[in-house]
Amino acid sequence: MGNSFIDLIIRIKNGYLARKEKVEVLSSNFNLRILKKLKELKYIKDYSEKEDGKKIEVELLYNNNQKALTDVKIHSKMGRRIYRGYRELKPVLNGLGFSIISTSKGILTNVEAKKLKVGGELLFDIW
Repeated sequence: MGNSFIDLIIRIKNGYLARKEKVEVLSSNFNLRILKKLKELKYIKDYSEKEDGKKIEVELLYNNNQKALTDVKIHSKMGRRIYRGYRELKPVLNGLGFSIISTSKGILTNVEAKKLKVGGELLFDIW
């Protein structure tokens, strides 16, 4: 898997900073699961795989000319994985943002992980 999710989230963040409509990211099952969660949380408009199967096109979401994503803080990196139990998960910006966690039940937010009482690898915070 590597850390393609870091590349994914940074490309999305930079796309918002450059006010782009769409960005292209590398395709992987892990990236698709993260994009599905970001779409549920309304941080992106939509995503679709290209015909060659190697890239995913991500449509960025703007509400009244305001970008949906403000910032991201990446926790797990190549040489340092961060794991948290559900009791250790804290709210992001007093509930205005989310932590994205890779768990045995799939990609979850900190709120969902607490509800299901499951911990996992803390990937990044988004708000």
